[in-house]
Amino acid sequence: MKLGNTIHQAVIKITSGRKGWDAFGMPVLKLTTIGRKSGLERTVMLTSPLQIDKGVVIVASKGGASTHPEWFLNLVENSQVIVETQSGRNEMTATVVDDESREQLWNTITKKFSNYGEYQNQTERVIPLVILS
Repeated sequence: MKLGNTIHQAVIKITSGRKGWDAFGMPVLKLTTIGRKSGLERTVMLTSPLQIDKGVVIVASKGGASTHPEWFLNLVENSQVIVETQSGRNEMTATVVDDESREQLWNTITKKFSNYGEYQNQTERVIPLVILS
């Protein structure tokens, strides 16, 4: 996953942002969190399967792994994040979706992007959804 992130960031840099902002039919974003242990900025590339109002939804799937991704643990600790998209860079607040809202959003996401449903089937943990606004 780290190699994929590095390559993806390189594509955006090499093409001066002309390529790399979509993948698998979804917009791509750079999410920068503050490391909960190190206190340093940590940046990952993520897809956003759903955009609502002025926010974007991201999925803490980690490919169906049994543990949450590090970026998710970081934003639980500090919800202030930086989000960069093709249209620019913004400071945003990350909110973990509650169980009731998650079900509706999850159904919408997995209807269009079945891979997320497959990831959920691979793990016992409930894959969290996060709204960045």
